[in-house]
Amino acid sequence: MIPNPGRSRAVLEVGPGTGAVTRYITDSLGGLDTLDLIEANPRFAALLRHTYAGDPRLRIHTGLIQEHELASYDTIVCGLPFANFDARTIEEIFDRLLGSLRPGGTLSFFGYVGGETLRRTLADAADRERTLAGLGVLRRILRRHTFRTETVLGNLPPARVHHLAPAGPPAHSEWAPTCDCRETSP
Repeated sequence: MIPNPGRSRAVLEVGPGTGAVTRYITDSLGGLDTLDLIEANPRFAALLRHTYAGDPRLRIHTGLIQEHELASYDTIVCGLPFANFDARTIEEIFDRLLGSLRPGGTLSFFGYVGGETLRRTLADAADRERTLAGLGVLRRILRRHTFRTETVLGNLPPARVHHLAPAGPPAHSEWAPTCDCRETSP
């Protein structure tokens, strides 16, 4: 459930895929709330545009999160597969997301229980090193920003949902946004 701050809310979902979580988010939105969706896969973005064509609260953007200038949000929900990213990309994404939260805002994302162990076990040496570096960055971010973690055993595979809040200014600021996420993409 998206918290209600007593005014219109701005929500961002990053990596909505085909919209499984998006449906829950839209059900919790009020008439004046907005939801920005950023999806890297053009086919998924097209599906989302078709599904939500009549909903003026939604703005759907195609591309990587690093390519968009973010607005300011009360809530951010992230479905990105961080285990697939290198350490620098993880830092960039979290710095941008946490830096886009309004005071009192929250960032929620999930990962699958056992996914780290499986990935390390099956990876070759170079991939294992990259994965371990990324996990180190993710653990530092979680230690610094997590205020609650839930395990969802009903999901297959089970998932851990992490809820974060900014603990200070972003640690890195090296990205160069190329588009304004406050504008609706075609």
